[in-house]
Amino acid sequence: MEMLGGEGVSKQCRTVDIMADAAYAVLSRGTDFTGNFLVDEDVLRQQGVQDFEQYAVQPGHPLLPDFFLDDAPETLVEKMEQHGATPAFRPPTSSATPLSGGPIENTFDAIKAVINEDVIKTTQGIYQFDLSGENAGVWFLDLKSGSGGAGPGQPPVKADVVMTMDSADFTKMFAGLLKPTMAFMGGKLRIKGDMALALKLEKLMGRMNKAKL
Repeated sequence: MEMLGGEGVSKQCRTVDIMADAAYAVLSRGTDFTGNFLVDEDVLRQQGVQDFEQYAVQPGHPLLPDFFLDDAPETLVEKMEQHGATPAFRPPTSSATPLSGGPIENTFDAIKAVINEDVIKTTQGIYQFDLSGENAGVWFLDLKSGSGGAGPGQPPVKADVVMTMDSADFTKMFAGLLKPTMAFMGGKLRIKGDMALALKLEKLMGRMNKAKL
């Protein structure tokens, strides 16, 4: 956690014991209990646990919201700083110099800026984005052939992964304001094709956000 929140963030966290106890409860269930998304606290509440202070690094101290379930990145930064931590990440702000063109075109300009030989070599996938909403359209991202490419329209060859979502959510996702996992689980993102390649795309988003810092 110190890699993300800096020195002092641990007092806003729980110990690994909560994961261990939740894992024990899950592994004690029947073999037919599979394919479920679980949250450690919810699992333990179902087991009758009521005292969660026992899992706190510093009992009584306010806890940091879960990175994968709760607040937006800017809210996480604010809550870390309120209790003396120094976040190692920071979401993009409105003071950043805007790019020309529409939001989808701007996003693809940012994507192109981080495409290199290493990204193509480690990804080896072609993506198609079917976007609805205010900026509806079809866009592609080639991280497989030659020097790669990205832009409007269908990809030059059949896509390995097709992602369908609202154009506003697409922009948020690549800006680091919407986690792909949460978009998928919340029904905002539909994925057809190679799921392993879909997960690789999240690494590219991380590279883009690092480039903004």
